[in-house]
Amino acid sequence: MRHSTLRQLEVFEAIVRYGSYTRAAEELFLTQPTVSMQIKKLTDAVGLPLFEQIGKKIYLTDAGKELHEMNQDIFKRFERFEMIAADMKGMKTGKLRLAVVTTAKYFVPRLLGMFCRQYPGIEVSLKVSNRAHILERLANNQDDLYILGQPPKEIDVIAETFLKNQLVALASVEHPLANEKGITPKRIVKEPFLSRESGSGTRIATERFFADQGLKPKIRMELGSNEAIKQAILGGLGLSILSHHTLALDAPTGQLVVLDVKGLPINRHWYYAYPAGKQLSVVAQVFLEYLQQAPQLLVDISCHYANIGHCPLLTSGNKKSSYQS
Repeated sequence: MRHSTLRQLEVFEAIVRYGSYTRAAEELFLTQPTVSMQIKKLTDAVGLPLFEQIGKKIYLTDAGKELHEMNQDIFKRFERFEMIAADMKGMKTGKLRLAVVTTAKYFVPRLLGMFCRQYPGIEVSLKVSNRAHILERLANNQDDLYILGQPPKEIDVIAETFLKNQLVALASVEHPLANEKGITPKRIVKEPFLSRESGSGTRIATERFFADQGLKPKIRMELGSNEAIKQAILGGLGLSILSHHTLALDAPTGQLVVLDVKGLPINRHWYYAYPAGKQLSVVAQVFLEYLQQAPQLLVDISCHYANIGHCPLLTSGNKKSSYQS
């Protein structure tokens, strides 16, 4: 193993990540024969096979799994050293890996744009997916930080709020309830309802809101994205409860309306989270400091696009807590 090179370990890591020699070669800008040669040298150095192929799929052997675990630690230490060294030089460089739930896509890219202009030496990787997939990544510690609407109780994490997230009832401007005031939840549940998929943080909060009042909405359609729900609302298929952030930047002007429903909005928060015990990188720590400015950074943008004069939804709280399984 002492004769193995970092390049060989990089090739090994890429194959594990993609499950393919071809994709690993593409990522590393190498030819496939070169990748095969590097793995052969690494296998010879270890003295045990690292991969086994069953059909068209590549699997790690027991020795490969052990090497993969060690490999991850090696590269994390190198990456951390590079960031610490850059920090000592007064520079901010390195890589930030973020994973966020789908609704957060309405404001996180804006924050990242401003962050990257402030720290041009930092490379950012952003994964956007549904809550179930983000929780899976969190459990496997695949990223530096996670942004979601509700931290999990089944995973041991550190979580802190940084931005308000208000859930509001939305309808088409042509809906009969569009101009009514003081609408009761009992009246709302008589309407066809459009819902996010099971497991969505928005859906969980919505179901809890109605359940607390002994009500259950009539789910007409279950959709996997906020955009699909908004289009369905415009198509006259029903009402929905979504984050106000889904209106902030791209709502069709004048076509959607926030209904005046008693008990709404549902006041929630956006959280950043990371596994308890995780040692954050220098770059991750810098981004967490930056996130504390999120309410002020977003307020002008969101108020402009939402065409409203006051944005209480963008007031931040700072509630730090540890959620344990």
